[in-house]
Amino acid sequence: MSETVAIIPARGGSKGIPRKNVQRVGGVPLIARTVAAAQQSPAIGRVVVTTDDADIAAVAAEWGADIVGRPADLAGDEASSESALLHALDDLAGRGVDVGVVAFLQATSPFIDVDALTDAVHLVRSRRRDSVFSAVETYGFLWEKGAGGAAAAVNHDLEFRPRRQDRDPHYLETGAFYVMRAAGFRAARHRFFGSIGIAEVPARTAIEIDTVDELELARAIASLVDRPAPIDVDAVVTDFDGVHTDDTVRVDQHGVESVVVSRSDGMGVSLLRDAGIPLLILSTEANPVVAARARKLGVDVIQAVHDKAAALREWADAHGVRLSRIAYLGNDVNDLRCLDLVGWPIAVPDAHPLVLSAARVVLDRPGGVGAVRDLADRVLAGRAAASAPLTTTPPTSPQEAS
Repeated sequence: MSETVAIIPARGGSKGIPRKNVQRVGGVPLIARTVAAAQQSPAIGRVVVTTDDADIAAVAAEWGADIVGRPADLAGDEASSESALLHALDDLAGRGVDVGVVAFLQATSPFIDVDALTDAVHLVRSRRRDSVFSAVETYGFLWEKGAGGAAAAVNHDLEFRPRRQDRDPHYLETGAFYVMRAAGFRAARHRFFGSIGIAEVPARTAIEIDTVDELELARAIASLVDRPAPIDVDAVVTDFDGVHTDDTVRVDQHGVESVVVSRSDGMGVSLLRDAGIPLLILSTEANPVVAARARKLGVDVIQAVHDKAAALREWADAHGVRLSRIAYLGNDVNDLRCLDLVGWPIAVPDAHPLVLSAARVVLDRPGGVGAVRDLADRVLAGRAAASAPLTTTPPTSPQEAS
């Protein structure tokens, strides 16, 4: 039976925003967000990223996408997305993959509505439409600049200004996704052909990133738009100071240092161990108290390391854990490179502002008073949600327009 395949073109060259497709929004690289959205749709069986860039390919593969190498002549500023899609379809055909429906997703749209995407696939798969695209409803009065810069009305009569409720809406493409019959796309060599439908998406998801300002806007609203997701990971890595402690230290008259830790955190670590989820304490400091706490908790510890990111990579490789399947909990700027590596960058609520902006999740409880337990509870809840049996409901059709 033919497959429904999501294809995500993501070239390395970007003039407006350098390395745009691996920039992070809500703590996750843009290309990874798009891969994850496609994977979340039950209507999509395979996710493919076509790219000319090794870094983009590495991130996409880490998040579970198949990779198609995009030739340089199809990755320049003048190359169309259609050319990349056609090349990817040829590559997949060479692998023996029978593609019936193509879902063309763009990494520049960080907030893809998975339900609308799924409905669009069903609409095409059922042959009620040949091509469906994501769009937002608008009642805006549109204008264009004519000769000499004079304004001219586009979609309305200058002498008649009806109320919103008395007008029919128009629809604006969001660029997030286009779903097409593969055979029809090959014949037309364009994303719009045959009977065309609209998959209406919420306006809050409609941002498309082409400028630095749009990237900053997406980062600012990510916590408001993203659906809360269970933290489903295979390992947990934490900093020590400011995470297992409140970032203060007591020094006696002999220069001996001590810290205060939470028994609740200890129970959280114990629960993670019982669930078979490894935990590593990773610290730049060389302090006996760190080693003592790790021994007490029965977890791995690496300390006195200058390059925490390299140490994290080595530990993950040694344990066979993908970086995208790790939650890293930090609080200060020396955690930023580790936060940029993992799939779940986590921050304590009193973390440095740069850490807060890099985090996918900000915990409710601060370091030293239950932050580790807070994370452990969320990870265990994510593990339970991932193992729960799936339930399905009949798909609903998006709003259609011909």
